[in-house]
Amino acid sequence: MATAAFRAVRVAHPDARIVVMGPAQHAGLLRDVPSFDEYLPLQGRSLVAVARHTRLLASRRFDWALILPDSPRTAIEAALARIPRRAGYARDPIRRLMITDRVPTPMLDGQRAAISMLERYRRITRALDIPDADDHLELVVHDGPRKHVAKAFGAEGIGPDTPVLLVTPGASYGASKLWPPAHFAAAADEISRRFGLLPVILPAPNAEEIAVAREVASLTKERSVRIQPDSLEVLKAIVERCTLLLTNDTGPRHVAVALDRPVVTLMGPTDPRHPQHLLERQSVLWEDVPCRPCGLKDCPIDHRCLTRIPPARVVRAAGELLGNVR
Repeated sequence: MATAAFRAVRVAHPDARIVVMGPAQHAGLLRDVPSFDEYLPLQGRSLVAVARHTRLLASRRFDWALILPDSPRTAIEAALARIPRRAGYARDPIRRLMITDRVPTPMLDGQRAAISMLERYRRITRALDIPDADDHLELVVHDGPRKHVAKAFGAEGIGPDTPVLLVTPGASYGASKLWPPAHFAAAADEISRRFGLLPVILPAPNAEEIAVAREVASLTKERSVRIQPDSLEVLKAIVERCTLLLTNDTGPRHVAVALDRPVVTLMGPTDPRHPQHLLERQSVLWEDVPCRPCGLKDCPIDHRCLTRIPPARVVRAAGELLGNVR
């Protein structure tokens, strides 16, 4: 969701060298995005890592830092590296000391307001007098991962013209974001029967998500396939290959938006206003219960924000999106 901010900097300052620092595991996700020139992988969060990052940033002699996360650590590293202008939100005392171009926290009725992440990042670039650019998300899929996916699909009997319903039933955030596996299976079966899409179930490479994916697969009555990506580059290629994505509120949703694939998202404990952007190819479904958005990782009651969303509602949303595509 930060790629629109990168692009705004590129458009405003085409001759600048733009470097993104972020988690090492995201390097493949953002590889060759044209809005920046280099990706610096973070080396952990310990004090030793902070010192290493600070030395690295200081050696590069950057003029500006756009501090997109809210953590004190990111502001401290930029400040200790003596980057002259450091733009970001300054909600806590440490960040107020470390940031030079402070962006006010969005507030509504005395409370912190939820706004689209695209708008949140734009407010940081505007602090450096950078005009908004267009707001589409931006990712690049490479031929190597495409061929890898074609081979993996072929081994499962999925041809290049087979319409695919990609199902991502996990969520790294926690159990509170999980639509029930039986609901996923029922919706996938009906979408398969009604629209002719083959369900391909995609977990992240961790034991919890693999277990959820196995449960969904075991509950489907129509034919389904389970595929395990071994990298975020392969994940991008799988999402690009799908006809429709059915997902919890998790990372593949944003990959699908960036690659212009229609997506139905089940929204549970999080506030839908944070990703409230680029909705032309999305259907975001949530249940208006009084306890949401709670932001909890585990529901202390009956998980009503997601269990009350029936598969039939998801199937209707899928049909509307597919009708717009076809």
